Amino acid sequence: MAMNQSSQIQGKLFSNEPLARYTSWRVGGNAERLYKPLSVEDLQSYIQQIPEGESLTWLGLGSNVLIRDGGIKGTVIYTRGCLNQLNYLSEENVYAEAGVPCAHVAKLAAEKGLAGAEFLAGIPGTMGGALAMNAGAFGGETWNLVDKVVLINAVGDLITRSADEFEIAYRSVSLKEGEWFVGCYLHIPVEENGKGREKIKELLAKRAKTQPTNLPSGGSVFKNPESDHAARLIEASGLKGLRLGGAQVSEKHANFIVNIGKASAADIEALIERVKAGVLEQQGVMLETEVRVIGEGLSR
Repeated sequence: MAMNQSSQIQGKLFSNEPLARYTSWRVGGNAERLYKPLSVEDLQSYIQQIPEGESLTWLGLGSNVLIRDGGIKGTVIYTRGCLNQLNYLSEENVYAEAGVPCAHVAKLAAEKGLAGAEFLAGIPGTMGGALAMNAGAFGGETWNLVDKVVLINAVGDLITRSADEFEIAYRSVSLKEGEWFVGCYLHIPVEENGKGREKIKELLAKRAKTQPTNLPSGGSVFKNPESDHAARLIEASGLKGLRLGGAQVSEKHANFIVNIGKASAADIEALIERVKAGVLEQQGVMLETEVRVIGEGLSR
């Protein structure tokens, strides 16, 4: 439900907004408030006028996140289609705001004859989320391209930091509490063979062939253990196809959990825990979740 807006803000503010429509799993409770900023400057205005201590949760394409059925307190900042500036600055340099889908960056880079960003076409999220978790696909990782980033803090100040100010690891970035990514400057080398678009087509074809892209999912559920693959461990534990309520371990790719019809977030979370316990028992490996599980559970 849309709310009356403060005169300082220009975006759209909603109250008690259902979040299932914003997530790729198609599950999740309501946001106490949801704000779609018009621009980075408008986002600054919004943050500056909210009560001190208001919790902020960021949501882009809604992949790689499981929002519990009880929803989210405070404000959800929704960046998809909002913080969407994508600029080719000069040879080998691109600027992308947090709401830009990763696939759009891959496409622009290929059009401009730049190489090394093709893997971004395989990440079903926005650049903000990709920065926050060092998202990767097909052997590439987001932060290998990052030169510097623009962040916003809890009082609405913008901060620019260089990539070397962060500790980067597999699906991990050392982001300070109370700071969030709103943009990034990428360095993408010039391509020599001019085959960027062909490579993107090949990667997308591989994704469609190996992943359950036709059903609601959150992307890869678990991190790959060192020198192994979560999907192999899950399959070897006899858990491929395991179903709980409306949630199922994908029969196409065991590191995906799909919503096969009216799943609740609780179904998916319980299935995640069931898989972790099964792999630990069968393989002796404790899987770590790659998806973020956030929000409130429903009180019983």
